[in-house]
Amino acid sequence: MKKSESSNLKDDNTVMLQLYVSGMSPKSMEAIENINRICHAHSQKTFELEIIDIYKNPEMAAERHLVFSPCLIKIWPLPKKTLIGTLSDTEKVIQALGISIK
Repeated sequence: MKKSESSNLKDDNTVMLQLYVSGMSPKSMEAIENINRICHAHSQKTFELEIIDIYKNPEMAAERHLVFSPCLIKIWPLPKKTLIGTLSDTEKVIQALGISIK
């Protein structure tokens, strides 16, 4: 692969996540805290976390056909994964994301 081609690809150490929440509800706040804790506890990956409030951006939830909130979507690396809930089961979350905690 040419260098110019590889520079267009996301780094293998980068995990891109989107967290869809419903305003400042208790479950949304818990999901934000849990995913932030998991991301900060990981030492070998770079996390790009985008938090999307479906009250402010309902079109984004509609585009993704999201019915439940909070909802975490792992965009990169593939395969794409979708997790629903407060993300309180750390072991299940890190397993689904394909990462390990230091």
